[in-house]
Amino acid sequence: MAKKKLICPQCGGEVETFKNPLPTVDIIIETGDGIVLIHRKNEPRMWAIPGGFVDYGESVEDAAVREAKEETGLDVTLVRQFHAYSDPLRDKRGHTISVVFIGKGSGTPKAADDADDIGVFNQKNLPGELAFDHAVILKDYFEKRY
Repeated sequence: MAKKKLICPQCGGEVETFKNPLPTVDIIIETGDGIVLIHRKNEPRMWAIPGGFVDYGESVEDAAVREAKEETGLDVTLVRQFHAYSDPLRDKRGHTISVVFIGKGSGTPKAADDADDIGVFNQKNLPGELAFDHAVILKDYFEKRY
């Protein structure tokens, strides 16, 4: 646990702070033809499961629905929480913990927000290289989704 001391501007006393992992969500969005993946507009510029950071005061469920809508334009109904992934090396930008959901999407997928492309894939035609640990997540999903 990384600790850092700050000085309180009011009393001049030391205040201990902690560097904690950041909570994120990923949403495996099922459609009639497969699952929706986005191509990221930002680094790492790769194909990925839609998702993002949980805002302060937001539940992981609400974050999942929001991120899905922002990145894909789809309205998503969450089916269930799938797994949590917490390898400290899963994201080169910093330590994140992702709660992964499975959801059903309705509407027409459209790349938006952090996505510059979007596609519907199945187990046989997944893109070659996926961002973060998304290849592991999708392997788990296709092997034991229910």
